[in-house]
Amino acid sequence: MIMHVITNFTASAGAETMLTRLLRISGSQRIVVVSLMGISGRNRALANNPRVTYVALEAGVPTALVGAIFTLTKLIRQERPTVVLCWMYHAMIAGTIAAGLSRQHTRVFWNVRQSLDDPSSLSRSSRIAIAVSKLLSRRAAGFIYNSSRALEMHGAYGYSNHNAIVIPNGFDLPPLSAPVSRIAKRIGIAARFHPQKDHATFFHAATLVSQTHPDVTFTAAGHGLSWDNPAVVRLIADAALPPGRIELQGEVADMAGFYQGIDILALSSRTEGFPNVIAEAMSFAKPVVTTNVGDAAIVVGDGGIAVPARDPQALAGAMRTLLDAGPGGYARYARNARERIESEYTLAAVEAKYLEFLNKI
Repeated sequence: MIMHVITNFTASAGAETMLTRLLRISGSQRIVVVSLMGISGRNRALANNPRVTYVALEAGVPTALVGAIFTLTKLIRQERPTVVLCWMYHAMIAGTIAAGLSRQHTRVFWNVRQSLDDPSSLSRSSRIAIAVSKLLSRRAAGFIYNSSRALEMHGAYGYSNHNAIVIPNGFDLPPLSAPVSRIAKRIGIAARFHPQKDHATFFHAATLVSQTHPDVTFTAAGHGLSWDNPAVVRLIADAALPPGRIELQGEVADMAGFYQGIDILALSSRTEGFPNVIAEAMSFAKPVVTTNVGDAAIVVGDGGIAVPARDPQALAGAMRTLLDAGPGGYARYARNARERIESEYTLAAVEAKYLEFLNKI
C-alpha cells in the first residue's frame, strides 16, 4: 500500500494536479493521502477514486507541524504502508521523521517538484524547509524529480540524490476539434499570483507588445489574479498596461476552456520544476513562450520559444515572433507542440515509470 504525504492538498498547483491524476488512474490497491494542511473538494473530485482514503492534519502554521508529525507517525504504524511518497519540502521533512519514529519497515521516497533557479522568489518557510530537507536527504530511500534541472541543482546544493530518477509530469490528451492554422491574437498566462511567477515581467512584456500589435489582447488566470487585488492592479499600472487590454480571470475551474480561448501561452516564472501549464497548453496545440527555468525549455522544444527570466524585452520579442509567424507558421508551432506531448508526456507512460521506480527492490 502507498501513502502519499503532501504539504497542502487544497492547493491547485502542479504537484497537487499531478497527484490527482495518478490517483485517478491507479489500480485496485488501497491508497492513503495525508495532507499536512487541508484537502479540497476539487482535488477529491479530480482524483475520483473511491479506494483513496484522505487524512487532513490541519497544520496550517509552523507551530502545528510537531503535532502533525506525531499524528502522521501513528498513521504509519496503523496503515503500515510499503512506501511513503512525500510531495514537496515540508512533507519530505514530516514524512521522513514520522517514518523513522514509527519503526515500521517503510521506504520513504521524496518527490521534488521545484528547481532552484531563483530561491529568493520562494517564501521564507520554503527556503528553511529546503535547507532542513538537505540535512535529512540521506534518510530517503530515493528521489523522484520532475525535471533534470531540479535534480542537478539540488545535487549541487547538497542533497544526497542517491537512487534518483527524473520522471516528468504526465497529461491526458484532449481531442482536437478546431483547426490550428490561425492568426494569433490572444496571449494568456496561467499562474497563481506569487513572486515566483513574476507577473510584473509578463505585464511589462504585454505593454511592449501592445505598442506594436494593437489588436492583440491578454488574459491572466490564477489565484489572486483579479481586479480586487491591489497588488495586481499596482503591477499593471507600473507596467503602463491599459486595463482594457488585459482580462483578469482569477482562479479558473475550466482550464480546458482557458486553453481553448487563447492562441499563445506565456510563462514568465523566475523558477520552476516542470511547469504543468506549458504541457497542458501544448496538449491543446497552443504554442508557448516561456522563460528558461526548470525544464521549461526542454518541454517546449520546437513547440514555442524560451527566453531568459526577468527580461520583459526578450519575452515580448518571443511573443512578437509567434504573432508575426502568420497562419502557416503558427500551425507549425501548434502541431509541434501537440506532437511533443503525444510522444513524450502521456499520463499512462508516466504512471508506469512511477510504479516501476517505487516497486524496485
